[in-house]
Amino acid sequence: MKRIIILGAGGNSRDMIDTLLDINDAANGPVYEPVGYLDDDPAKLGSQLGGFPVLGPLSAAASYPDCYFINSINGTRLMSRKAEIIAAAGGPLGRFETIVHPTASVSRMAHLGRGTVIFQHVSICSNVRVGNHVAVLPNTVIAHDCVIGDHCYLTPSVSLAGYVEIGAAAYLGNNCSVMCRVKIGPRAIVGMGSVVLEDVPEGWTVAGAPARRIGTSPHRS
Repeated sequence: MKRIIILGAGGNSRDMIDTLLDINDAANGPVYEPVGYLDDDPAKLGSQLGGFPVLGPLSAAASYPDCYFINSINGTRLMSRKAEIIAAAGGPLGRFETIVHPTASVSRMAHLGRGTVIFQHVSICSNVRVGNHVAVLPNTVIAHDCVIGDHCYLTPSVSLAGYVEIGAAAYLGNNCSVMCRVKIGPRAIVGMGSVVLEDVPEGWTVAGAPARRIGTSPHRS
């Protein structure tokens, strides 16, 4: 049984606890032991979230050498710092666990990176490659041969057609759809409900149906 600490203490963090416990239920035995959360908000220290405590700041990760970690630090304003925060808090990539909800369908020909979390009812098809520290939220569909870069955040019900490429630290909003063979650049943001028919350059924010540029993402380097 692996002891798990979640980095960040927000609503998505509670969903990660649910996923760990659902994995235990499906396995008819303990696979994971949720320990709690680390978060830099001092107002959360000592509080309970979903029945588990906020143990301390992110820097306290080194105090738990027997634990593995899951990242729950996401959102458009944090994407540019996500890699830095994770590296500082969790240390080596091997200390991060890859989590797949038991209701998700993941092709045996797909590859999932370390620290990636696949939530309820996600479908990942053949030859998909998902990078490290990616979050794929419920009901998202990733068709065959897609490539998802490190640190991406795919919110609920995203739909990717075949051969789509998503650059590192991109953010895809709820219910957006991406046409086959489209490339979305690193640190781009796709607004909720968007229909993406053309490539999106690095750092752009797009929205609409069809999607059009509406600005530059706040986490562009």
